[in-house]
Amino acid sequence: MTSDNGFNPRILALVCTYCTYTAADMAGSMRLQYPPNVRVVKLLCTGRVDINHLLKAFQSGWDAVMVSGCEIGDCHFLEGNLRAKERVEYAKTLVGEVGLEPERLEMFHIGASDAPKWAEAVKMMTERIRELGPNPLGKEKSDSRPREAA
Repeated sequence: MTSDNGFNPRILALVCTYCTYTAADMAGSMRLQYPPNVRVVKLLCTGRVDINHLLKAFQSGWDAVMVSGCEIGDCHFLEGNLRAKERVEYAKTLVGEVGLEPERLEMFHIGASDAPKWAEAVKMMTERIRELGPNPLGKEKSDSRPREAA
């Protein structure tokens, strides 16, 4: 799905295996329509996400990064999603300090049975990034833009 100006955002999604990945899989099974420009990297828990992973994704040319884990209070690893939420919030300040829009990075909490919420999150991020435009760091690396997950 490409916008009027030909820009098709590349979005990296770091998702937990127990909740969001299950919801994304269910969205496919339910044939829910959402933009195909998200590349999913399945993690055991979003608590594994490190600030360096997030910053490196932008440095590698991804237009946006979604981190999505279990719903608050429902993490399979007790507080992994809460740690991820704190890291994402801190990384957003760092992203802003290097001149990118912090809105390019977002944390979601999507339960395993909430496939429509996953589809809506992908649509929302795609529309947001279309408005913001391409990652300016990606222009410098146009020949080496990521083909798949970082």
